[in-house]
Amino acid sequence: MHKSRFCALVIDCQMKDVDAAARFWSAALGREAEPPDAASPTYRGLKCRPDEPIMMVQQVDHPSRVHLDIEADDVEAEVARLEALGARRVTKVHTWWVMEAPTGHRFCVVRPQRGALGDDANQWP
Repeated sequence: MHKSRFCALVIDCQMKDVDAAARFWSAALGREAEPPDAASPTYRGLKCRPDEPIMMVQQVDHPSRVHLDIEADDVEAEVARLEALGARRVTKVHTWWVMEAPTGHRFCVVRPQRGALGDDANQWP
């Protein structure tokens, strides 16, 4: 038994200046950009309310797109569940998996981002 839920909207930007990308999306979405984190130099968080999905800008080498993150208390169990639905593993990055849906959309399965998953998460056998 494991839990999972939609947790983040990630704006992938194929450009060298991730701060410029964060400034644009911060202004466009009305969310203040968080300061850079030395441990994650290619990411810029956008401040969100606790009841909203996490939003971030990510500097990438592939064409710009938007992708979703699904957080799970058991990443491998969630990846297996999604594979049974037709998704496929693309690559493992640190502790998470980049996946591709049968529709061609990329998404990530990550560890919990805001603490333990509670009663609002989906529970899977």
